[in-house]
Amino acid sequence: MLRSETAAEPERMARALAGLRRYQQAPRPRPVRPMPARFRKGRARLRDYGGEGPVVVFVPSLINPPRVLDLTAETSLIRWVRAQGFRCWLLDWGEPRPADRALDVTRHVAERLVPLLAKLPEPPLLVGYCLGGTMAWAAAAIAPVAGVATIAAPWHFADYPEREAIAELWRAAQPACDALGLVPMEVFQAGFWRLDPGRTIAKYEALAEADDAAVASFLALEDWANGGAPLTYAAGAELFEGLIAADRTGRGEWRVGGRGIDPRALSCPAVEFVSLSDRIVPAASAAGLADRRDLRAGHVGMVTGRERMALWEPLGEWLKSVARG
Repeated sequence: MLRSETAAEPERMARALAGLRRYQQAPRPRPVRPMPARFRKGRARLRDYGGEGPVVVFVPSLINPPRVLDLTAETSLIRWVRAQGFRCWLLDWGEPRPADRALDVTRHVAERLVPLLAKLPEPPLLVGYCLGGTMAWAAAAIAPVAGVATIAAPWHFADYPEREAIAELWRAAQPACDALGLVPMEVFQAGFWRLDPGRTIAKYEALAEADDAAVASFLALEDWANGGAPLTYAAGAELFEGLIAADRTGRGEWRVGGRGIDPRALSCPAVEFVSLSDRIVPAASAAGLADRRDLRAGHVGMVTGRERMALWEPLGEWLKSVARG
């Protein structure tokens, strides 16, 4: 439900609706063909971005499409890292089907990510984003990797915002998701809306009067945010119940491949990049690694926004430093 102060401002609502119509009616460019998949495991695959140098694998979240790391030519973190002298790969989790319902977050790591990493010619550097960062820590604990860098990765879910509202959302959605064997993206969209409904109204207000370049940028990001495959039922249940509600990671109870996972005890170099203004993964939920880099940029803005070089440059330097040994 909209906040009362927003509902009381008909001019603002009119602008927001005009922006929404502009978004819905705007022509889209031809979809970019994904980079070729060289290795597959189940529905997951590693997409080959080429380049020369040490191997880097980008691990996106299970939520939303992986292309946020390669959104446009100007805002592609993967292509920028490749240009710094690395051989780059992107993990694409694929689109699950009801038959995959039992594949939880833990099994995505042990039965999809780790076997794909084993196909590479050398232990890679991992760059994990959001929940993909959480999963990258687990992979680094049970498989040979050269190092792991995480971006806006949650670990202490007890400090997550709106935990009660998220629990209520899952209670309402769980029976239908169980019947489907999947957790549709709309469930997560409802949760994101609850974090800051006023911000959603404001961004469509701004779109109503934006120039063409701003509209093109908005379309790329918003279509990514509104898209994505569903999660398997078990992955959604583990995320909502085991991680967010029970905080098994923060409590030291999360086990993957039969091993307890502690990001602070990894045997490889590790760094976490933490946003101090993130509403989706607040800074308080970070793992607390010895090498923690704080940034003043949003959850997505730190990867694709105007502030992106504040992340890209120190990440690139860290990768080069670890690769040099």
